[in-house]
Amino acid sequence: MLDERKAAILKAVVEEYIDTAAPVGSGSIAEAAKISVSSATIRNDMSSLEADGYLHQPHTSAGRVPTDKGYRYFVDSVGQARLARPESLRVLDFFSVVRGEIEDLMKQTAGLLSNLTDHAAVVIDQSTDAVVVRSVQLVSLTPQVALAIVVRSNGVVEKHTLEFDSDVSELDLATVQSLVSEAMSGHTLLEAAPLAFSGDDRVDALAQAVMEASGAPTRDDRVYVDGTSRVANGFDAVDSVRRVLTILEQQLVVVNVIADVVDRGLSVAIGSETGVERLEECSVVVSPYEIDGEHAGSIAVLGPTRMDYPQALAAVAVVSRQLGQRLSEG
Repeated sequence: MLDERKAAILKAVVEEYIDTAAPVGSGSIAEAAKISVSSATIRNDMSSLEADGYLHQPHTSAGRVPTDKGYRYFVDSVGQARLARPESLRVLDFFSVVRGEIEDLMKQTAGLLSNLTDHAAVVIDQSTDAVVVRSVQLVSLTPQVALAIVVRSNGVVEKHTLEFDSDVSELDLATVQSLVSEAMSGHTLLEAAPLAFSGDDRVDALAQAVMEASGAPTRDDRVYVDGTSRVANGFDAVDSVRRVLTILEQQLVVVNVIADVVDRGLSVAIGSETGVERLEECSVVVSPYEIDGEHAGSIAVLGPTRMDYPQALAAVAVVSRQLGQRLSEG
C-alpha cells in the first residue's frame, strides 16, 4: 500500500499522462496534486514510486509515465465514475428508440459504445444460448429448400435457410416441424430435449439437420466490433496500431480475452493482464449483461493503457445494463 501523499502523486501522474500522453515531471505535479511539499520532495517520491514499479522513466531527462502496476493501483483506488448526464441521456434515448433484428441492435450498440469512449468496442451476443425458444416454424420455399423461423422468448426472430439433397413433401416437412418443435420449444439451446423418433429414417435425419441449423449459430456471427478506425488515435507507433487491428480481426481471440477477464472477476485488464502479448500496450474494460437474470454476453472497449478508466468503466456499465434491460423486454 502507498501512503496518502504517494498515492496522490501517482494519481496526478496517471491523470496528467492520460490527458497529455507526455512524460510527467515533478513541476506539473506540485500544482495538480495540491500537495504542500517542495518539488524536491515530489521528485523523491516519484523516484520511490519508480523503484517500486508504479512509474517508469522512458529517458534519463524525461518525466515519468505509469506502468501497468501504476494503472492498476489507480483503477482500484478511484473506482467507477458516474457517466456524465448528456452521455447518460444519450444512452437512454438510444435504447428507447432502437429497433430491428438482434444483429442490428448489437451492431448499433457497439457503435454507441465506441462513440461514447472513442475506443474500439466489442459486443458479444450469447443470448441465443441462454434464451428460451418460443416456437419453430418451417416454410417450404421449393421442394428442396425450406426456411426455418425460430422465435425466442425475448422477441428475437431468427431465420435459417435449409437446403435438402432431395425433394421434401409438405407432409414430411410438417412432421419434421412437429419433431423439432417438441424438442426445442420451451427450452434454451443448451437444454433442448432429444429428438423423438418418427419411425422414418429420412424424416428423422431431416429433423436432426434442422435442429443443427436452427440451434447452432457460429460464434463469429455473434461478435460485433465497431470503432477500429479509432485505434490509430490511441497509439503513437504504427506497429502498435497494426498489432491491435490484427487482434480485432481475430474474433475468437477477442472473445477468449473478454471471457477470461470476466471469469477472473475483473472489469479491467491492463497491458500484460490481458494474457496476450500483442495487447501489452492495451487495456480492456468489460461488463457482462444479463437477460432475465441470466448471463447473455459481454460488452467491452479496447484502447491504449493510457485510457480514461473512470469514464470507460461508467460507459460500459451503463450500456451493458441498458442492453440487458432492452433484451429482457423483447
